[in-house]
Amino acid sequence: MTPMSRGLVHALAWSLSTGAAVTLSWWGVHTVMAGTAYDRPRALPITAQTSTASPAEPQQSSTRRPPPPPTGSPSPKPSPSAPDRPSPGPSRTTAPAPSPTGPAPAPAPGNVKGYTVDGGRVVFDIGTSSAELVSATPESGWQMQVWKQPSWIRVTFTQEGREVSVFCTWNDHPPMVQFDER
Repeated sequence: MTPMSRGLVHALAWSLSTGAAVTLSWWGVHTVMAGTAYDRPRALPITAQTSTASPAEPQQSSTRRPPPPPTGSPSPKPSPSAPDRPSPGPSRTTAPAPSPTGPAPAPAPGNVKGYTVDGGRVVFDIGTSSAELVSATPESGWQMQVWKQPSWIRVTFTQEGREVSVFCTWNDHPPMVQFDER
């Protein structure tokens, strides 16, 4: 075999292995990312009574994958209403009451409910057998991530190692909303 034909064989082998590696990498990334994409939430109208703050800064979101949502259905405990409570210790479940700030649009097929937690506000359209995310808005300085699957939606607000999640699940039961703070 001549040096030139040996070089062509090496170039051909390199091209084929590089093409196979790129194809495999693209397929793996595409498969992972297909389950994490979501439609942008629709914003609710803001009334003059509820918007006295300055315009919000652009928010960033992380691409870090969260742990899977809880499979059990623990009863949420009411959170204290004091605005300056100490930072939480180990993981706990809290259930803030739906926020009465601002009128919600007239619900069409379901029941539109808003939940305000440390880190932001989440609004779901809760039907009898499923739910949709209407909007999720982080507070200033917090990042937000949203995950949608066929039987649950998770919205997580993070800031400096603190994580507050709102879960809406409806797997073989009517939709219910749970909260987790870490």
